[in-house]
Amino acid sequence: MTQPQTSIEIKTDKLPEILPILPMIDAVLFPKMVLPLLVIQERSIQLVDEAMSQNRIIGLVVAKEPIREGKYTKKDLHEVGTSALILKMAKTEDNKLQLLTQGMERFRVKEFIKGKPYPRARVEYVKDADKKDKEITALMSNLISQFTRVAELSPGLPPEIVTMAKSIQEPGILADMVASTINSSLEEKQAVLEIFDTKKRLKQVTRLINYQLEILELGNKIQSQVKGDMDKRQREYYLREQLKKIKEELGEKDEASVEVDDYRAKIEEKNLPEEARKEAERELDRLSRMHPSSAEYTVASTYLDWLTTLPWHDSTKDNLDIKMAKKVLDNDHYGLKKPKKRVIEYLAVRKLKPESKGPILCFAGPPGTGKTSLGNSIARALGRKFVRISLGGVRDEAEIRGHRRTYVGALPGRIIQGIRRSGSNNPVFMLDEIDKVGSDFRGDPSSALLEVLDPEQNFSFSDHYLDVPFDLSKVMFITTANILDTIPPALRDRMEVLQLLGYTLDEKIKIATKYLIPRQRDAHGLKANQISFTKGALKQIITGYTREAGLRNLEREIAAVCRGVAAKIAEDEAVSSKIGIDDIPKYLGPIRLISDVKSRISTPGIALGLAWTPTGGELLFIEATSMKGKKVLTLTGQLGDVMKESATAALSFIRTNATSLKIDEDFFENSDIHLHIPAGGIPKDGPSAGVTMLTALVSLLTKKTIRKDLAMTGEITLRGQVLPVGGVKEKVLAAHRSGIKILILPKQNEKDLEDIPEKVKKEIRFHFVDKMMDVLKIALQ
Repeated sequence: MTQPQTSIEIKTDKLPEILPILPMIDAVLFPKMVLPLLVIQERSIQLVDEAMSQNRIIGLVVAKEPIREGKYTKKDLHEVGTSALILKMAKTEDNKLQLLTQGMERFRVKEFIKGKPYPRARVEYVKDADKKDKEITALMSNLISQFTRVAELSPGLPPEIVTMAKSIQEPGILADMVASTINSSLEEKQAVLEIFDTKKRLKQVTRLINYQLEILELGNKIQSQVKGDMDKRQREYYLREQLKKIKEELGEKDEASVEVDDYRAKIEEKNLPEEARKEAERELDRLSRMHPSSAEYTVASTYLDWLTTLPWHDSTKDNLDIKMAKKVLDNDHYGLKKPKKRVIEYLAVRKLKPESKGPILCFAGPPGTGKTSLGNSIARALGRKFVRISLGGVRDEAEIRGHRRTYVGALPGRIIQGIRRSGSNNPVFMLDEIDKVGSDFRGDPSSALLEVLDPEQNFSFSDHYLDVPFDLSKVMFITTANILDTIPPALRDRMEVLQLLGYTLDEKIKIATKYLIPRQRDAHGLKANQISFTKGALKQIITGYTREAGLRNLEREIAAVCRGVAAKIAEDEAVSSKIGIDDIPKYLGPIRLISDVKSRISTPGIALGLAWTPTGGELLFIEATSMKGKKVLTLTGQLGDVMKESATAALSFIRTNATSLKIDEDFFENSDIHLHIPAGGIPKDGPSAGVTMLTALVSLLTKKTIRKDLAMTGEITLRGQVLPVGGVKEKVLAAHRSGIKILILPKQNEKDLEDIPEKVKKEIRFHFVDKMMDVLKIALQ
């Protein structure tokens, strides 16, 4: 806070109309107040010298922003300032001026006058009104009361300043005096200076002093609390020291020293690696010098707990009996030949070379195909512990690497936590939903996983919390994903991807009979003789109530039937139930999914394509129609840019080859064509529908219908080539589920049928083509 000096009475009747202006950058001078100044710039020193040789009166105006060269213009200065009298001036050894100034009157700058190296201005003086009413008197009384309280809480203010404030009778001068004294910002003081109305000025200063008083009272309260806490801690320290001495006299050990000895014994027993042992001993040395009540003591003891409980050398012995492992895998899961084969291969290598590193596998496929449960089965087959963490929605790198110990409540990452939970350094570690890892300002977890999932690096994985290397090379990491596109290429490159396709109808019936029904029967308290399903009933549930690549919905519907049977048995309405086709609607309601493939493609212009989705393959209807118009191609069904381009390319191919297709060359001159793909609420994109759109257009223009049991997929070019597409395995299984008998596929996709079940290959006739004309010969009746 600034202390106003005792003012000298000066006559202000004849103040000059033109004043030299001295810009201020860190203080505001109010009328009748005294302010010391330090003048540095040459222009300002010249201004002061000339003023001292004349009437010693200058104008002080606050600058909006400080300018290093001192060349201030009208836009750089506030409009309202204070005329000041230089009471004293002294020069320093380094050519600077020290001034003592006293404010005289407020003024408003009318215009700036050129002619001098420093700014000069023509000013208009503003005097305070003499009138004084009840409200002003009340405001003055309140202001003095608040100011007295501020002075009491401010040790830097002398007591006489309150006496001086009480002696001031003019309301304007009182407001100015208080504003110049309290600890307010430069902008707030300038705002007070610019208020000419006395009453408004008193109110504004009252607001400022109230805020200042709140700050001082809060600070005073905090100081009292801190002092009380310090006194309490000091007392506790003396009492603890006395207690320590008493225990020493009685021959009892201190709890802290007992804990230190326990940690030292654990460090020796665990036989930690060299680097971990050094860090543990250093932290233990710190712990022994701390008081148990300090916050750091808890941090150090928690860190030592983690170091001494991790399984640095504890491993489980692998079950290398390959026949037994095969039996475990087959008992738990039906099919899934590739993943099972890969696990058996790993076991064989371990048998021949025990020190081999663990593989990094990625199970990719639609939901419900058994990816997560297969990881548990692999752990059982190997005789290892199983750890699973879900990475879905993880956005913080610290989830993988942990927090540094400088943070409050820091802990290791989920990798190290999982290892400690398993109690061995070679568990089967499943990282579920790796395709759903996100990233934001807290880091990129997928980048942190690069070290974890690299056998060449993970032997010295460094967690931020532990800050010492931990060997993860013995861990068998298994990741799961629904789609691979969202996994960063560097991370995908570190994993061996095994595709888990969807199940066929026969496979689902066998899995339901062998696994799902017994599991749901047990879950609902039913015995084997109380509920049974016919094969037809299971087929009805699969085709009429579920449409999925996996088994989740199927198990959910079986659970619903079990609940219904359990309710009947509990109510004594039945002793047992054999569920047939006619019984299904009683428990699950009317059939939800009705195949309308054959009825929907019985007219020209309608073709059946195949689409890939993260949950498996789907059928895709393409409808085309034409009408009179002006050469407009309309595309609907929420199509993406690539799909729209495929439709345009298809139309261009037809117009180019109209003669060979036996279509009128001018078919597009007086007509519009509308291409629609139903399920308009679902966005669709990709080039694989190009073949289907072209076939639908040719069917429309030639009035020929497409075979009812035929579907197709493939990308087209303007030259009529058929290019390969992705997701062929999922599309083929979707076609089989929907009863398709003929499939047209790009020739280069023939290799993708390797993993398709033999039963599907037998029930579907495949045509592999590389030209669009071949597609039309097969598709059009």
